[in-house]
This record gives sequence, C-alpha cells and structure tokens, in this order.
Amino acid sequence: MLTQPGIPNPYALSTSCFGARLKTIEDQAFAAVAMGFRRVELGILEAPVKLNGFEDSHRETGVTVSAIVLGCLDPRTAHMSGTMLGSLVEDNREMAINSLRRHIKLAQRFSCPTVIVRGCEVEDKHLREEAEKLTARFLRGDRSDEFKEAARELVARVHKKSQRQIDHLCRSLFTLLTELPQTRIAIEPGNSFLDLLNFEAVEWVLSDLGKHGLGYWHDTGRIHLREKAGLPTQGQWLDRYASRMIGVHLQDAAESTAEMPPGAGEVDFKLVHDFMGSNTERVLEINPRHGRAEILAAVQFLLARGF
Repeated sequence: MLTQPGIPNPYALSTSCFGARLKTIEDQAFAAVAMGFRRVELGILEAPVKLNGFEDSHRETGVTVSAIVLGCLDPRTAHMSGTMLGSLVEDNREMAINSLRRHIKLAQRFSCPTVIVRGCEVEDKHLREEAEKLTARFLRGDRSDEFKEAARELVARVHKKSQRQIDHLCRSLFTLLTELPQTRIAIEPGNSFLDLLNFEAVEWVLSDLGKHGLGYWHDTGRIHLREKAGLPTQGQWLDRYASRMIGVHLQDAAESTAEMPPGAGEVDFKLVHDFMGSNTERVLEINPRHGRAEILAAVQFLLARGF
C-alpha cells in the first residue's frame, strides 16, 4: 500500500530529519510526501542511505530534490572530504573537489538545482585548541562580555590566518562552477569558531565568484548561535547577504542547541521573513530527535507567519 500524500506545503524537508530511522531515499521520499512535502533536500546523516528507488518515488508522488548538502554521500566524520575544499594540503583539496564533483553529478541525475557547501574550517592546531575551550564555555552557558570579546577576538584571528585557505576554497569552487555550470553552488556559514565562512569571508567569496553563479545559503539556527556568542547578528547577516540568498535552512535554536523545530526556540522568524525573497528555497532542517508531530507543528508555525 502506498503512503497517502498529506496536505501540500511550500517547504522542502531535509532528509537529515529522519536520522537512522529510514534506510533508503525511497522510504524518506514517501515519508516526506506523507507529511505534505513535495520537495526534499539530501542532508548529512551518520551513514548515507541507499539512493536506489528515488526515480520510482518521483514518478509515483511527484517529489523532487531541491538541494543537496555536500557530504550527504559519505559517512559523517569530524573532517569530511567535502569540507576540505580550502585545505592547505593539495591531496586533501583534490579529494574534496572530487567529492563535490560527485555531489554535483548526483544533483544533475536527480534534476536538483543546488549543492550546498558548508563546514570548511581553518587548519591551525593552536586556534583549534582555543576554539575547543571557547566552545566548552559556550556549552556551559557562558554568555559574559568577557566570553563574547574572546570569541570575537578568536574569530578575527581565524579570519586573518585563513586568507590563504579562503583563496584555495575560491579556486576549488571556481573549478567546479566552470566545469559543471548547470548546477548552482551555494556557500553556507556554520557555527564553529573556526569556520572559514565567517561574516567577512562570505563577502570575499561571493564577490569573487558571484559572477560565476555562486550563491548564499542562510541558516537561521546556526547564525542565531553565532549571535549568542557575540558574533554578527541574524539581522546583520540578512541585511548584508539577503540579496544573494538562494535558500535558507529554517530551524530554531536556544541556549546552545540548534536544529530545533521553528517555534520551539528563540529565533526571530518575523525578521527572517522580512528579508526572504519570493523565490528563496525554504528547507526545514530539524534534528532527528524530533518526530513527525514536531515537524508538522513547525510547518503550521511557519505557515501562520507567512513563510
């Protein structure tokens, strides 16, 4: 018996929401359709699912793939090959380029328009040790002025130290943007203090590669956590980059936790809505500890606010 489709909604659902519950893209697609989603994003899981059967799911339900996150084809590790596009080690960069190439070719197989790149970090042992200590303080709830100043100072040093890696990142992206121009690539900042794609660096990368089609992908939850750490606010990110934003991960955040259902945390979704373009892809990306009921409640929350 086929899964009955739910009432259609205008969002895409990240397959990361399913965690280890569903083992194939076919099962994920039918589960998404049952909740009213007509588009899915292939997100990162602990272990990649089997992709056989998606074409059948598409024929039977009309479900499509709207975005693919770089790394979804690989088991999750601390340093996935796709996140090494700006590595100082040439062999690592080459592996990362090949990984991105595989993801783009999968996107073309599924008629998916966009591949999202995130998770690139500066390679420096001492900065990593500092970042780990600051992260531990953040997780313990430290929001003091002294902590926020330390976070800003660390990110400034990461930005200064990472300029060579950002150059490598731009070259890696340029290689694929020109080799496979039919597929858009979007860069998305994370919440790591070591993230290459900090507030200033995103401007550099977009200015360098925007003319080749590179876009910006926003993440409401991770940016909120950066704001709580004393870094640029959600409003600053949106004000600077909304004109180049092609998609957004809609998730809530509170304290030190992201990937919460919208409406369950602290994110100002009215602010986010005010910056959204009519063609911005909207993707729910919720931690798999939240089930169907929470996902559907998040859909209702967003619909009630005009998303």
